[in-house]
Amino acid sequence: MIALQVGAAFIQGCVVGPDGSPHSRERWFTRPERGPDAVLESVLACATSLAERCRPMAAGVVLPGVVDDASGRAVHATALGWHGIPVQDWVAEHLDLPVAVGHDGRTGGLAEARAGAGSDCRNFLYVSVGDGITAAAIVDGRAAQGDHDGMGGLGGTGYHGGTGELGHVVVRPEDGEPCHCGRHGCLETVASTTAVTRRYARMTGWRGISAREVYHRADAGDPHARVVCLDAADALIGVLATAVRRHSPERVVIAGEPAAAGASRLTALGATLAGRLASPAVPEFRPAHFGDMAGCVGAAFLARDRALE
Repeated sequence: MIALQVGAAFIQGCVVGPDGSPHSRERWFTRPERGPDAVLESVLACATSLAERCRPMAAGVVLPGVVDDASGRAVHATALGWHGIPVQDWVAEHLDLPVAVGHDGRTGGLAEARAGAGSDCRNFLYVSVGDGITAAAIVDGRAAQGDHDGMGGLGGTGYHGGTGELGHVVVRPEDGEPCHCGRHGCLETVASTTAVTRRYARMTGWRGISAREVYHRADAGDPHARVVCLDAADALIGVLATAVRRHSPERVVIAGEPAAAGASRLTALGATLAGRLASPAVPEFRPAHFGDMAGCVGAAFLARDRALE
């Protein structure tokens, strides 16, 4: 299977063999400022590059935003400039292969449920923190059916597949920064990797360092990094506390920089969550087994399911 995870900053791709392990990993810049057609051309070119490395049975593509899994359409992927784009049809025609399309949060949760940090757990929350922030509530290996209250049920199909966009829950309604979705004060403007690096650069003048480095500097005692990282953690846990009350998960599986920054970061997140919950039942925090490749691996699972239909 070949798999692509399309994000606002990068397109990640890999080939996944019969044993489920990703290889031939590649990453390309998305550059959405070029316009939606250019981004689509890049996705097709990346898919071709992966297909030339193997003899694929099928392809999987996962996207941010509002995704209609059944039709394979990007209903609203604002970060990519995509609205009503039939991604599945375009990629299938381009590669002449069966293609499955899904939401990056749900699909990352699928990967961790089938072969990762949630494979021994009946009920868990999957949360991915990158340039976007997505989530899915996984029950018995499937995304839980949700509602459309602005949280998207954190993992169900919701309204036209609009789920998992945890990053667009408003956490700073009074003085929040503008978000690409058109609102102000979304979680992504405080806790995404882009927000962490941007806010640290604004405080210090340091540019060109990664969010991971900001986390490491916070652990080393850098006062500016500590302010940025504590604010990001506070905003993230505030939203996760609502999700935990709703779904009562046994575990929270974290992908992205907070997990990559080390076990101490996850321990701190768990302690902060415990302080927000009235219930003594606090879920354990674990890093995602597939890390930032969870979406790609999940896309390959979707592709395999499609090939076997």
